[in-house]
Amino acid sequence: RKEYVDLYVNYLFNKSVQKPFEDFMHGFLRGCPTRNWKMFFPEELQVLLQGNTTFDWHLLEKNVTYRQYKKLDQTIRNFWTVFHKLPEEKKKMFLAFLSGSDRITGYGLEYFRFCIEDPQVENPDEVCPYASTCYFILFLPR
Repeated sequence: RKEYVDLYVNYLFNKSVQKPFEDFMHGFLRGCPTRNWKMFFPEELQVLLQGNTTFDWHLLEKNVTYRQYKKLDQTIRNFWTVFHKLPEEKKKMFLAFLSGSDRITGYGLEYFRFCIEDPQVENPDEVCPYASTCYFILFLPR
C-alpha cells in the first residue's frame, strides 16, 4: 500500500505536470533569462514578481501630495480618519481602486506616491470619488 501511495503522489505532483512545467519554464527563461534573476534571494524575487502584501498605512498617508487641498483641510482629515478605521481588506480594496492593484510592486510603500486632488466640480455632493489609475490620482470632491 505504501508503495502504491508513493507512486500515486509522485505521479500527481511530478510526472503529470512535468511537460506543462517544462513548457512554462522554457517560456519564462526566454522572457527572463537566468542571469537576470539569479542575483535575488527567493523572498526578494517573490516581492519583485508579486508585490508587497503588507503595508504601513500611516506611511502611505505621509507620502501623499495634494492639489487644491491642504493636509489640514476638513475633507482630507475626514478621509484619513475614515480610511484608518477601515479593516485591512477594505484598505487593500482602496489601493486597487487607486492603482489597479492591491499590491505595491518593487521597492515598497515608502516609495509609493499618490495624489489627492479636488476635481473642482460645481456640485460636489453629486459626484463620487474617482481615480486615475495610470497617474495614481484620487479625485475627491469636497
